[in-house]
Amino acid sequence: MLDHNWQKSSYCAEGNSCVHVSDGATHIRLTESADPREAILTATPTAFAALVRTLKARTPRG
Repeated sequence: MLDHNWQKSSYCAEGNSCVHVSDGATHIRLTESADPREAILTATPTAFAALVRTLKARTPRG
Protein backbone atom coordinates (compact mmCIF):
# COMPACT_ATOMS: atom_id res chain seq x y z
CA MET A 1 0.00 0.00 0.00
CA LEU A 2 2.28 2.77 -1.21
CA ASP A 3 5.05 4.06 1.06
CA HIS A 4 2.88 5.15 3.97
CA ASN A 5 2.65 3.55 7.40
CA TRP A 6 -1.00 2.46 7.21
CA GLN A 7 -3.05 1.46 10.25
CA LYS A 8 -6.24 -0.58 9.81
CA SER A 9 -9.37 0.66 11.54
CA SER A 10 -10.17 -1.11 14.79
CA TYR A 11 -13.78 -1.39 13.56
CA CYS A 12 -12.76 -3.45 10.54
CA ALA A 13 -14.13 -6.94 10.21
CA GLU A 14 -12.39 -9.61 8.20
CA GLY A 15 -12.70 -9.05 4.50
CA ASN A 16 -12.02 -6.46 1.87
CA SER A 17 -13.93 -3.44 3.23
CA CYS A 18 -11.56 -1.85 5.72
CA VAL A 19 -10.53 1.76 6.22
CA HIS A 20 -6.80 2.43 6.62
CA VAL A 21 -5.28 5.62 8.03
CA SER A 22 -1.76 6.99 7.62
CA ASP A 23 -0.68 10.02 9.58
CA GLY A 24 2.06 12.51 8.93
CA ALA A 25 3.14 15.88 10.26
CA THR A 26 0.94 17.83 7.85
CA HIS A 27 -1.56 15.35 6.37
CA ILE A 28 -3.78 12.44 7.34
CA ARG A 29 -4.45 9.96 4.53
CA LEU A 30 -7.39 7.56 4.35
CA THR A 31 -7.91 4.69 1.98
CA GLU A 32 -9.94 1.51 1.82
CA SER A 33 -8.50 -1.92 1.39
CA ALA A 34 -10.44 -2.79 -1.78
CA ASP A 35 -8.66 -0.02 -3.74
CA PRO A 36 -5.67 1.24 -1.71
CA ARG A 37 -3.70 2.81 -4.57
CA GLU A 38 -6.52 4.71 -6.24
CA ALA A 39 -8.87 5.96 -3.53
CA ILE A 40 -6.73 8.01 -1.17
CA LEU A 41 -8.28 10.95 0.64
CA THR A 42 -6.02 13.55 2.25
CA ALA A 43 -6.97 15.89 5.09
CA THR A 44 -5.21 18.16 7.54
CA PRO A 45 -4.99 16.87 11.11
CA THR A 46 -7.48 19.56 12.16
CA ALA A 47 -10.03 18.55 9.52
CA PHE A 48 -9.59 14.86 10.33
CA ALA A 49 -10.07 15.51 14.05
CA ALA A 50 -13.30 17.40 13.25
CA LEU A 51 -14.51 14.47 11.16
CA VAL A 52 -13.80 11.98 13.97
CA ARG A 53 -15.55 14.20 16.56
CA THR A 54 -18.59 14.52 14.30
CA LEU A 55 -18.76 10.79 13.63
CA LYS A 56 -18.44 9.98 17.33
CA ALA A 57 -21.18 12.46 18.21
CA ARG A 58 -23.54 10.86 15.69
CA THR A 59 -22.78 7.23 16.61
CA PRO A 60 -25.43 5.64 18.83
CA ARG A 61 -24.01 4.37 22.10
CA GLY A 62 -25.16 0.96 23.14
